[in-house]
Amino acid sequence: MLSSFPLSAAANPSDLRELLRTTFGFPAFRANQEEVCVAAVAGRDLLLVMPTGAGKSLCYQLPALARGGTALVISPLIALMEDQASKLIALGLKVARIHSGMDRAASRQACADYLNGDLQFFFIAPERLRVPGFAEMLAKRSLSLIAIDEAHCISQWGHDFRPDYRMLGERLPELRRGNGEGQAAPVLALTATATPTVQADIVAQLGMPAPAKFIHGFRRDNLAIEVVEVPVPMRAAVICKFLKDASRRPAIVYAQSRKQAELLAEELSHVVRASAYHAGLDSAIRESVQRSFQQSEIDVVVATIAFGMGIDKADIRTVIHAGLPATVEGYYQEIGRAGRDGQASRTILMHSYADRRTHDFLLGRDYPPVADLDRVYRLLREEPRELDELRYESKLSDEAFEKAIEKLHIHGGARVDFNGNATVGGPGWKKTYGVQADYRREQLELVVRYVEGHGCRMSALVRHFGDVEDAAQPCGVCDACDPAGAVLCLFRRATPVERTQAQDVIESLRTATYKTIKQLMSDLSWAERVGRDDFEKLLAAMQRAGLLASEEAVFEKDGRVIPYRKISLTGAGLETRATTAIALLLSDGIAEEFAPASSSGSRKRKTGSNAGTSSGKTSGGGTAAPVELSGVSVALAAKLKEWRTSEAKRLRVPPFIVCHDRALNAVAAARPVNLRQLLDVDGIGPAKAEKFGEAILEICRSNP
Repeated sequence: MLSSFPLSAAANPSDLRELLRTTFGFPAFRANQEEVCVAAVAGRDLLLVMPTGAGKSLCYQLPALARGGTALVISPLIALMEDQASKLIALGLKVARIHSGMDRAASRQACADYLNGDLQFFFIAPERLRVPGFAEMLAKRSLSLIAIDEAHCISQWGHDFRPDYRMLGERLPELRRGNGEGQAAPVLALTATATPTVQADIVAQLGMPAPAKFIHGFRRDNLAIEVVEVPVPMRAAVICKFLKDASRRPAIVYAQSRKQAELLAEELSHVVRASAYHAGLDSAIRESVQRSFQQSEIDVVVATIAFGMGIDKADIRTVIHAGLPATVEGYYQEIGRAGRDGQASRTILMHSYADRRTHDFLLGRDYPPVADLDRVYRLLREEPRELDELRYESKLSDEAFEKAIEKLHIHGGARVDFNGNATVGGPGWKKTYGVQADYRREQLELVVRYVEGHGCRMSALVRHFGDVEDAAQPCGVCDACDPAGAVLCLFRRATPVERTQAQDVIESLRTATYKTIKQLMSDLSWAERVGRDDFEKLLAAMQRAGLLASEEAVFEKDGRVIPYRKISLTGAGLETRATTAIALLLSDGIAEEFAPASSSGSRKRKTGSNAGTSSGKTSGGGTAAPVELSGVSVALAAKLKEWRTSEAKRLRVPPFIVCHDRALNAVAAARPVNLRQLLDVDGIGPAKAEKFGEAILEICRSNP
């Protein structure tokens, strides 16, 4: 049995510092860690929102040791779980984990060690709580604490919403109580990506009535952020030229798709040591790339968002996004991998109208019209109906039907059993689905507003995460704060006409608390002639010069929340008169040294005509075509669906949670023989491949 560190002593900061030194080998806490650990050791429920690399893991690991006994760690990412477990084992601590990548014998041994009181840390995936009897087994022992990693996944607003996380609120009372011995286990919710809305939802879903909240450390003053409009066809050449300079490496380039990652890596490899990394690669290749990057054997990794969770490389000098990110939270987490050694580093975000079109297409695919869902909902009855029958009667395409029934199931409009039969659910699904779909659209709008913003880039990110007080301080090094210091972004001095126009803007605002951009353009006779884009560039230049302030705001109309910006004069703007010489720098595309020699694109203002996109397995505005199966493939599809039914029964979930018909038909047609080929199949993503890939491939190999 494990001994406990005396609670009364452990709550003493000096004793915690001693435990930090003797167990973890750290001479002192990092910023904000100590107060979190003290609260956890004292038994407080808490919510910790702290950026990647700031030391969140220690904030549950050290209190767990201080409180004694076994800490339960619930984590949705196998790679992250393995990384944390291996580091704790290396410290000589007693650790076990259970996830889908382990065999049954190892899982049984982990449970036995837990019940015997031999573990200090027990890592599980949230799906494990669905296994009959597992939660009851956990409740047979008292836990020292319960840590919920990546806690944003529990929220319906989280960008990585996981239905299995939703049951935690129901399970926690039983797990916290244990066998009734001693103090109830505190719950520690930890995440790097929770906005104030998500923070509130995490607290509500976990049933924490008065948790201690620690929202810390989002400012990274050593990161110089640049946001620049670059047409899709130009990006590879620009990135190659930018990263030729050895001082800008090591670097991570985030691509929009696996194909784009491989093409970019191929081009870069002619200039620097570069490799691609994405979930479609064999695990041995991924591990080799990650290890080579960690050991500085390669200089640049071109990756999808699958890369970076386990990376602890302090000297990354540049992070480039070769396209518009899906969320501000994800973007922040990715740029946060640069400059962890505290040295000056640079991040570049490339965007164009083509990126927005691609995201709009993906959003429309993932959140179909309410009319599609309603058409299926009206066919449901109290008595079970087969999904194939409903699909036929709905007259929707296979893809549209599968997405509609999945969303109805998630939002309670349909109940689907593991045999593939559906019954009618409650009528409230329209409201929750509509709210969720609107939130997803708002996520994209926030990214667009960020790239189109005129103020300090770092302050905008800090404000996004709810730290309003810290957001008031500009970083001084981004393209908005220091345009002269920008490397990729090109700026030019304002013309005499533009300086006169700036003076007109000042006079228009002088008598108002603020105006919207629409109001300003209406007031100024020349504004419509100039056009919205160039007018925005003038306002951005005035904001960089300290003459204007911009504040994000919203208003409601017809039940919709509509964002807008309040433009007002600063003190310097109020003091500016007609005789004042206004010095303005206007953005002017990309610096000539990085523009492709045969292109004048660096000077183009409109990039929407550059239609090249990298949208993954489907492109354009259409949907994937139905898969045509041969006689042999029909037989393989039937075998795959038999396996899916068995797996759905085992997991006690609807069949489409395991895999959609469309995806299984595509597998049968492609007949993949390895993981990379499987991941090339439309409808099979990294999560599906990780959970079910080996089983699917075995069926394909056994049925040639």
